[in-house]
Amino acid sequence: MSTHEPGAAPAPTVWHCLQCTDARTVIDWLVEALGFIETASHTDDEGQIVHAELLWPEGGGVMLGDNQRDPDDPHATPVGSGLAYVVTADSDAVYQRARAAGAEIVMEMRDTDYGDHGFSVRDPEGNVWSVGQYRGQPAPGAVTG
Repeated sequence: MSTHEPGAAPAPTVWHCLQCTDARTVIDWLVEALGFIETASHTDDEGQIVHAELLWPEGGGVMLGDNQRDPDDPHATPVGSGLAYVVTADSDAVYQRARAAGAEIVMEMRDTDYGDHGFSVRDPEGNVWSVGQYRGQPAPGAVTG
């Protein structure tokens, strides 16, 4: 059964997840530098962010929190080791936004032979965010417009 509202973007079904030493700084950076929208942030009694959600306006999202996990937890990942690809219809506009916010550009805007037009930045904790217009290949047998 679908709870999708007609005409509304579907809720994300795949989330990129990050561990942070200072989740609030990364959240604020993602909002300012790239244009994500913070939709949820839950803290523990000490004020540490245990779970936060940010949506990408064009679909998808990320979940993150302060690194408080037991090292034996299979979900624990090293802080700053994330790499995400964000699809947008206007990578030039996101690039200008990131540059204006002072983001560290680690790969300047470039075009690829497979049709991407994008760039990469590093967030305050070292995660790399690639932003481009390449949406990937359609599923086999999918009808394309």
